[in-house]
Amino acid sequence: MPWTNQGGGGNPGGNGGRKGGGGPWGQGPWGPSGGGGGGGKEPPDLDEILRRGQDRVRKVMRGGGGNGNGGGSFGGGVPKPFIFFIAMLLLAGVAFYGFFFRVNPDEQGIVLRFGKFDRWEPSGLHFRWPYPIEEVRLPKVTQQRTIEVGAGRSVIGGQNSGLMLTGDGSVVDVRFVVFWRISPESDATTGETGVEQYLFNIAQPEVTVREVAESAMREVVGQSNLQPLLTGGRQKTQEDVRSLMQKTLDYYRAGIKIDQIQLKEVDPPAEVIGSFREVAAAGQEKETLIKQAQTYQDQVTPRAHGDADRIIAAAEGYRDQTVAEATGQAARFLKVYDEYKKAPDVTRERLYLEMQERVLSGADKIILDQRNTGQGVVPFLPLEQLQRQRDQQQTDGAK
Repeated sequence: MPWTNQGGGGNPGGNGGRKGGGGPWGQGPWGPSGGGGGGGKEPPDLDEILRRGQDRVRKVMRGGGGNGNGGGSFGGGVPKPFIFFIAMLLLAGVAFYGFFFRVNPDEQGIVLRFGKFDRWEPSGLHFRWPYPIEEVRLPKVTQQRTIEVGAGRSVIGGQNSGLMLTGDGSVVDVRFVVFWRISPESDATTGETGVEQYLFNIAQPEVTVREVAESAMREVVGQSNLQPLLTGGRQKTQEDVRSLMQKTLDYYRAGIKIDQIQLKEVDPPAEVIGSFREVAAAGQEKETLIKQAQTYQDQVTPRAHGDADRIIAAAEGYRDQTVAEATGQAARFLKVYDEYKKAPDVTRERLYLEMQERVLSGADKIILDQRNTGQGVVPFLPLEQLQRQRDQQQTDGAK
């Protein structure tokens, strides 16, 4: 090789084909004993260092070609057992990765033979014929995937791809996330499973989901007014988009199930976002005031109904009482009238005395004696007052 010692057996003192001794720099590594002469310590010979490195490599490889002095190139042979061992490792690796494959618990193994579906394989280690005879697909059937539409506000054709036109002629910038997975259900018409449809019916599943999502969102937003999208209509919009996406993907037989649509941002264009935020704040304040009024109504209305029921019940009670008293008085009058017809004089006298009793029972009484021998005014003995005084004295004595 170009860096082997060509100077004759590795003698550092020899001429070596170069003036002044071995090495391209003219001095050997052995000091003044070399043929080139020269006093003092000389720099090492690069050729000698390289030669010693060759010898060490040969010892490691246990092959050893060339002479013992290190002459000749690095041409020593590698022993056959070592080559056989390396070859066996390579063959074992090729055999394992070429004839066996592993299916993880969250995957479904699908084996294609010459590009056509052949069989399903569950989780675990399985045998297969190497490519191109058989090919294995391992879709993750339990993994939920997400695609964010409108992220980064990408510009296509000079326009923002997130800008959408509403039903009332306004423009909004929409950003939403689609949660989807491979459908676990089978097609009732064709009998194809969701995994088969996912692998064989669509070429780029993520691109398909993104484009269908954007198309469905544009259709739903185009049929809605701006205010519900900014305030309370988000839930309905999400459900409508999910339903429309699922219907479209089922028509494509894509084998994809849409789990959820989540609206992250629904904003007006940046040029008028300040005014729209003020309008949205006013709408929220309006909703707050309406809720407060409804709360006050819910508190006052039951109380008013209770007061009304109480007043009505009192009026009905007074009515019933008055009617009953009138009915009783009428019945009493009829009975008196019946007695009066039987004995008018007696009844008239009795009515007169009853009337005098009612009138005079609560009045002070003065007795006048109008006879000629009388004294005129007769002293009145208040028996009732005397009785009350006696009862009061007994009560005080008992205390």
